[in-house]
Amino acid sequence: MSDTATPKPAKAPARRRKPAAKKKDTAAAAPPAETPPAAHEREVPVSLIRVPLSVRWRDLDAFNHVNNSKYLSYLEEARLRWMLSVPGQGLDEHVAPVVAAANLNYRRPIEWPAQLDIELFVERLGNTSVTIGHRIIDANDDSVLYCDGNVVMVWIDRGTGRAAQLPEAVRVSCS
Repeated sequence: MSDTATPKPAKAPARRRKPAAKKKDTAAAAPPAETPPAAHEREVPVSLIRVPLSVRWRDLDAFNHVNNSKYLSYLEEARLRWMLSVPGQGLDEHVAPVVAAANLNYRRPIEWPAQLDIELFVERLGNTSVTIGHRIIDANDDSVLYCDGNVVMVWIDRGTGRAAQLPEAVRVSCS
């Protein structure tokens, strides 16, 4: 007899039984609930800003369309242009905005060459933050939606790193 244990054969996984099919009572079936419109079909709020941008050759990836990371750059550029329109740019030696969250829904690839419009609009205005909705659309046909979503920007106290009150100039610009 050997001191080494012989491996036990692997146990076959337990088989699950399929649940019995439920019978439908067509007479009592409720009408189908209306599905909410897709994000790209919803009415777009009034824009804070609409920024035209051209797709650059260097924005393309190996699949010959704009790399997903460039979408963030396009949105950053539009937010920067909006911030430059705000008196004092919503920052000073005490407070500054930081991106706390970014949500992008990639709807279709952007190919080169293309002219884009980046639309920004306020979705939510808080005490220390603003949620800015965005859409990247074709400049020549705004029914062509490439991306939508939102970014949460929080104003922070530069000294403490904690959330600070939204500057009045930003609040006014967002109203």
